[in-house]
Amino acid sequence: CPWQGPFHELSVHESECTHPTKTGNELMEILDEMDQTRKKEMQLYNSIFSLLSFEKIGYTEVQFRPYRTDDFITRLYYETPRLTVLNQTWVLKARVNDSERNPNLSCKRTLSFQLILKSKVNSPMECSFLLLEGPYDDVQIRPVIYHFVFSNESNETDYMALPIVDSVECNKLLAAKNINLRLFIFQIQK
Repeated sequence: CPWQGPFHELSVHESECTHPTKTGNELMEILDEMDQTRKKEMQLYNSIFSLLSFEKIGYTEVQFRPYRTDDFITRLYYETPRLTVLNQTWVLKARVNDSERNPNLSCKRTLSFQLILKSKVNSPMECSFLLLEGPYDDVQIRPVIYHFVFSNESNETDYMALPIVDSVECNKLLAAKNINLRLFIFQIQK
């Protein structure tokens, strides 16, 4: 049973839990789902470990600051100051619920982000990157590795979901004055 909670609620849970009454087939399905989840986690960690063998790796602490657009209906967005990683200048932008009109009317909020290369490059720069929780926040983020080839003509990624565990964690981030995360960039050498 995957239940977690305080000890004083254990007896109430045990009396209501349906796991002891499940059939063998139902339990096998649950175990298969758990195995698939573990396999995906292992693939992710193996991917991260292979990225750590790259020659050019950079990381930095990033701080998203809130801003409002000048539109008739103002929208909230976040942006970092310029930052230097791998001898290049970058900016990160983020938006709430993909800039829907009234994100304040929903409690299920999401954040998506975009990585922008501000420097000029001599040749295309192929990179893998990921955002993780920063040293000053306790938000839960599932690591996801993104991939993009940056060039002078194509210097910004599409908006990608910040892989926050759930909307409660997202609301914790949005309630803070600034959002502190850690950016890792791995340059792929040809």
